[in-house]
Amino acid sequence: MGDSKRRKETIGEKYGQEGNIYPWLPIKKSEATQFVSASTRGAWIGIGLLVVYWVVVRFVGPAFRLWEVN
Repeated sequence: MGDSKRRKETIGEKYGQEGNIYPWLPIKKSEATQFVSASTRGAWIGIGLLVVYWVVVRFVGPAFRLWEVN
């Protein structure tokens, strides 16, 4: 008998099912992982937009004489 079958018989049918992070919080572990992934992606998008904004304010605007950098 394989190790996974033996473990499944020992632990029971709950083996292999995904549980919540906390019993009182209805969020599964995979949902938490997806949230972390999405928020990390959003943070990098925000950083990229900040860099683009900085380049426009610092270089593009003064190049077209829209404003002066002091």
